[in-house]
Amino acid sequence: MIRALTLLLLAGPALAEAPVVPRFVAEEGALPHSFTGEWEFMVGGGVATFDCSGDGLPEVFLSGGTAPAALFLNESRADGLAFRQIDSGLEAEMVSGAYPLDVDADGIIDLALLRVGESHLMRGLGNCKFEEASAAWGFQSFDAWTTAFAATWEAGADWPTLAFGTYIDRQEDAFPWGSCTPGRFYRGSAGRFDAPLELTPAHCPLSILFTDWNRSGQPALRMSNDREYYKGGQEQLWHVEPGQPPRLYTEAEGWQRLRIWGMGIASRDLDGDGFPEYALTSMADNKLQRLKAPGPEAQPQYADVAFAMGVTAHRPYTGGDLRPSTAWHVAFEDVNNDARPDLFFAKGNVWSMPDFAEKDPNNLLLQRADGTFEEAGDRAGVASMLQGRGAALTDLNADGRIDLVVLNRNGPAEVWRNDGPAGNWIGIDPVQAGPNRNAVNGWVEVRVGNHIQRREVLVGGGHAGGSLGPLHFGLGNAESAEARVIWPDGSESAWQVLSPNLVHQIMR
Repeated sequence: MIRALTLLLLAGPALAEAPVVPRFVAEEGALPHSFTGEWEFMVGGGVATFDCSGDGLPEVFLSGGTAPAALFLNESRADGLAFRQIDSGLEAEMVSGAYPLDVDADGIIDLALLRVGESHLMRGLGNCKFEEASAAWGFQSFDAWTTAFAATWEAGADWPTLAFGTYIDRQEDAFPWGSCTPGRFYRGSAGRFDAPLELTPAHCPLSILFTDWNRSGQPALRMSNDREYYKGGQEQLWHVEPGQPPRLYTEAEGWQRLRIWGMGIASRDLDGDGFPEYALTSMADNKLQRLKAPGPEAQPQYADVAFAMGVTAHRPYTGGDLRPSTAWHVAFEDVNNDARPDLFFAKGNVWSMPDFAEKDPNNLLLQRADGTFEEAGDRAGVASMLQGRGAALTDLNADGRIDLVVLNRNGPAEVWRNDGPAGNWIGIDPVQAGPNRNAVNGWVEVRVGNHIQRREVLVGGGHAGGSLGPLHFGLGNAESAEARVIWPDGSESAWQVLSPNLVHQIMR
């Protein structure tokens, strides 16, 4: 009955309370960088954000394609964003993306560099300096067009499990269709990775994610694949069971065949049932999947509620180009701090594809009180017509408002400062001793009254890049909130009453 009532409310968005539209101020030239290249860099262009200087402000890493990648030290203030490019050891070429994680649990962020060629694991040395640690950690890299990454810590493991997704065989540029190359799956222990397992059949993933989709405590590996190049493929979900090779969920287990131009994945519990919804970017239209029958015995069967919730974003909403859109990075963040997560899509034509929009603005979809969304990209000031790829939504100047970085292909990177208006907020940084210091695949819950917001701690998803740092929750007008962490092993911290407009570290 409750779910039926929810669907009834979704049918009437005209009755919904209009959300507050934030003002984004373009900080021209703040990140002087571009993701360049042609054939091998029509995809990728990831952005990674993480604090490597220890001042509470996230640094910004931008992949470069044929140009060297770059790390920018964050020197922002409340009234403006400022960055300085520094020598960090990350200035590799042929980089398509990057994801931050603490591989060796020393409290210093490391970085997985995705490359066209051999990918690297870069060890953080402190003070935003990095060195390649692939050999020291036994990481057997391989020559491939790497486009996706995710990490988790399996139950009882003292070393992370890594998954790399790869694209087409780049030697088959004359006829690439059907040439998707196998991904790699790494386990390890005692400070070293074992020889990788191949992830086959391979269907050209552009985004992958370890996620506890059914709240079983055992994350699975989700892959969003590009139907442009696979033959007979589909979206994929893999069982990941300790000591066993990954294996695909089958139709007999409830997995439903879906074929899209899969570019990115984002996850958030939108309806408060305790189970994550998934936004999937594509060409022509985007998906928003809700588990059909959530519960401990759930099968991976999803209903697409994108149309009902107003997030298909299948054509440009401004600029006059009515051809279908192409979406890349996707992220949920509460950009106006009203306690309702919003949704961002970075947009851009693949490579002068005539059947798709050339003027293709980014989407900023604000969530209404009834759970539906409305477009506000043009009113908020982020409707760029450049060829967007990777992006990051994070608080760059510690003022409690989510800012935005978009890395464009063969065009300048763009950064926007969120100038409000916005309600109260809270940041939660879960930390535990030993392996998996950042509680990856644990959950953070924030409660105000009877309303609970939930986020899974993730390394992966988006498009070719991700952020690691405190999780942001809008609180609206609330002047206090309760928070707790459900740690990756299922144990729960006590609810704590916390003050708003601060970042709180919750130690296990």
